[in-house]
Amino acid sequence: MGTAKALLAKPVVPVFCFLSGVAYDTVTLTRIDRLQDNLILLVYLLLLGVLIVLTGRLNVDLSLDRERTAMAAPLTRWALHAKPYYPMAIQFLLGSLFSAYAIFYSRSATFTGTAIFFGLLIVLLIVNEFLRSRLSSLRLLVSLYAVVCFAFFTFFLPVMTGHMNAIVFLAGAGLSAGVTFRVVQLIYRDNPGRSQREAIGVTAPAVALIGLLVGFYFLNWIPPVPLSLKYGGIYHEVKKTGDRFELSFDKKWYQVWKRSNSTFPADEPIYCFTAVFAPVDLDTTVYHHWYFRANGSRPFTHADKIPIKISGGREGGYRAYTFKQRLSPGDWRVDVETEDGRIIGRVSVEVEQQDDARPTLTTVSY
Repeated sequence: MGTAKALLAKPVVPVFCFLSGVAYDTVTLTRIDRLQDNLILLVYLLLLGVLIVLTGRLNVDLSLDRERTAMAAPLTRWALHAKPYYPMAIQFLLGSLFSAYAIFYSRSATFTGTAIFFGLLIVLLIVNEFLRSRLSSLRLLVSLYAVVCFAFFTFFLPVMTGHMNAIVFLAGAGLSAGVTFRVVQLIYRDNPGRSQREAIGVTAPAVALIGLLVGFYFLNWIPPVPLSLKYGGIYHEVKKTGDRFELSFDKKWYQVWKRSNSTFPADEPIYCFTAVFAPVDLDTTVYHHWYFRANGSRPFTHADKIPIKISGGREGGYRAYTFKQRLSPGDWRVDVETEDGRIIGRVSVEVEQQDDARPTLTTVSY
């Protein structure tokens, strides 16, 4: 035991454990709709809720604990004796949940407003490594529990219901608030030593956090989980051959990394091809929203918005494309958006006047 504590006291060991855990989750958490992974996260949420309830109910006068210990049931005595280890277990569960959420949400986040919530998860994942001494504070525990419940139900309900809209999102937020209220209720039930004012003080920050995150949704600051952009690019031509799409683009011999066009000649047909992952049984509509700006110093303006019905289940994503004729020179981008306007991904291209020489085209399959 002493050797283990001495190892954990060394700063390099916690860092190694943290990085190893994130790496393990990155490899093992493959699909956001995988039932086994979601059940594990549900178990973690349940265990975390139980530990928070025990922490709250046992956080009373220690003399009372000693008086009751001898007469208490074996399970209660075990809970009392295990109390010093609760912060360590809570920290482990929070770290596991935040790590899983960071991986799932990273696949749907873009360098737009949706990166704000993803950034929040990353901050919480890192800060959790320094919170063990503070994890006896009920106000902090209940607030963190509200966040992990909210992040879970935001993608779990669309996976389970096959629907993705504001109603499903608000149902998830309401369910998160309900679970959090239930945890607080269990802490203060049959506990005359605690006042109603204290219970409200513990609950209020958690409710405020959920309300803030609901605001994030309507500001399009939450990644559109469980959807994610698996592939996207600009091409001269797109053809479907059997179960594969043939994508043609110009590529010089030394551009081994290139997979699509970053520049494109004006006055030629242009194709935007994307593959959007969606869970099994989730059928929804996404949009290719075309934007244009003639000068780099000006903001992008709306050019066209084309709906695409997608069906979930394919590992590589639902494949589709849109095309335009004779684009004007300038900067163009295609935002792949959900029905409520959240950005799943973005494809950009610069359209310019070029000479009449035909480029040498290369074809890739997807």
